Amino acid sequence: MSFFREHRGKRKITILLGHPDRDSLSGELANIYESAAKFAGHEVRRTNLGDMQFDPILHHGYKAIQELEPDLKKLQEDIKWCDHFVLIYPNWWCTMPALLKGLFDRFWLPGFCFGFHKEGIKSHLHLWKRYMKGKTARVFVLSGTVPIAIYLFFGDYTNEIKKGILWFAGFKVKLTRMGPTDHNPPQWKINHWKRTAARLGRLAE
Repeated sequence: MSFFREHRGKRKITILLGHPDRDSLSGELANIYESAAKFAGHEVRRTNLGDMQFDPILHHGYKAIQELEPDLKKLQEDIKWCDHFVLIYPNWWCTMPALLKGLFDRFWLPGFCFGFHKEGIKSHLHLWKRYMKGKTARVFVLSGTVPIAIYLFFGDYTNEIKKGILWFAGFKVKLTRMGPTDHNPPQWKINHWKRTAARLGRLAE
């Protein structure tokens, strides 16, 4: 099985570093994943959230069209292009960083990754169109404390990205939760996370 996974062909991968700071553990894992994927022969495009220039506020909701900045248009094109989408971000207060949420508010739009039937839901088996169907996604979520502790106290802190955003658009999503990352985690644990990122990058998973 592992031989098949290693030799199943090259993939087109888009990586989004969802931490505003590239000089972070999230950024380091993104670097490792990207390097391993390229070394394995996969095509890779990458965007760093902190390098993007855009207004993260959807000022009038969906009542008025808010022109997309060039960086948002490019990210849309990169996601259309890819077979596999990789998102890496830290869990802050049981959700994603505000800037990352603002990014999705702005560019994750009807007509790009999903759509609704003009005739209404009564005449369709499916309630909406999922334009990203057939693509896969890997989400790395880094948390300051033990992931299972967050889940037990506060519920599933990955549901927003896994189901509400990616699955809704058609992605088949897999999650990798890492933590605790605060208070100088032991080096063996950091090395394990790095090896995981490298392995998944090599396999384009």
